[in-house]
Amino acid sequence: MSASAVLADLGLQVLERDWLSANHIVAPACGPAPATVVDTGHVRHADMSLALIRHALGGGLPARLVNTHLHSDHCGGNAVLQQAAQAEGQPAPQTWVPAGHHAAATTWDEARLSYRATGQACARFTVQGALAAGDVLPLGTARWQVWAAPGHDPDALMLFEPQTRTLIAGDALWQDRLAIIFPELEDRPGFAATRATLDLIATLSPRLVIPGHGPVFEDAGAALAASRARLDAFSRDPARHTQHAARALAMYHLMEVRAEPRAELLAYLDRTPLFIAMAAQLGHAGSAARQAWARGLVQALGDQGLLRTDGGDWVRLPD
Repeated sequence: MSASAVLADLGLQVLERDWLSANHIVAPACGPAPATVVDTGHVRHADMSLALIRHALGGGLPARLVNTHLHSDHCGGNAVLQQAAQAEGQPAPQTWVPAGHHAAATTWDEARLSYRATGQACARFTVQGALAAGDVLPLGTARWQVWAAPGHDPDALMLFEPQTRTLIAGDALWQDRLAIIFPELEDRPGFAATRATLDLIATLSPRLVIPGHGPVFEDAGAALAASRARLDAFSRDPARHTQHAARALAMYHLMEVRAEPRAELLAYLDRTPLFIAMAAQLGHAGSAARQAWARGLVQALGDQGLLRTDGGDWVRLPD
């Protein structure tokens, strides 16, 4: 059966987005399962996400939101979906988050939710429920197993449908890349948990993978092999992982803001807690050393054609 046929049988539409916004998995109401969206993208794309999700639901709105984890690219559309329902006199969609995030999301503790550490934006939303490993979630036409997926985020979850062996992986498995392992950037262990999650995915042996970013794919074995090879390289040389993360997060910041003066980009790198931690890991502790490292990071991204500078010293992503 083709991937599209499997998704149709499961009652799912996958709205593929980009690297700023995670993919949305949309399912209309079916039996005990309410109309649901899994992961809602970044707040900068919230209005676009709302329009795409409305279209996928035939003009309606979801009654439930589910987040695989609470990084800003996965839950930034939650608030606008809740507000849109209330503006139309409907109940806000019930929002279910991983159990490990529930307390922080309920009190909106931005330090525990990573937004303060990363300097990333996410609009506050309300939370009505928690999902934990071992739960079963009615979604579309099927019942999905909830599995813990620590590594990229310690509290992340995956959803697995055992009859079709379809995996909603979040950021635990991508087709061509390995997601940043955030705990390692703050001197907490993460490589072993990432390896255990990849081993779990291998045991589940999915036929179809819906990743958090990128297209739906079928060759989970090849993706696992590529992820393990990258993980092995990072485990042997943690500084390589930190350097990779610094580059990727600087680029992500520019996706958020689109363009800004070079001086403001350098100030962001100098004041943001996670960049301060990464600079220290790489031997650039102290303000002067950190600022020199930030200038070198921006220069290197520009030299590689990943950033460009307009007249007036504004920095942006290439067209």
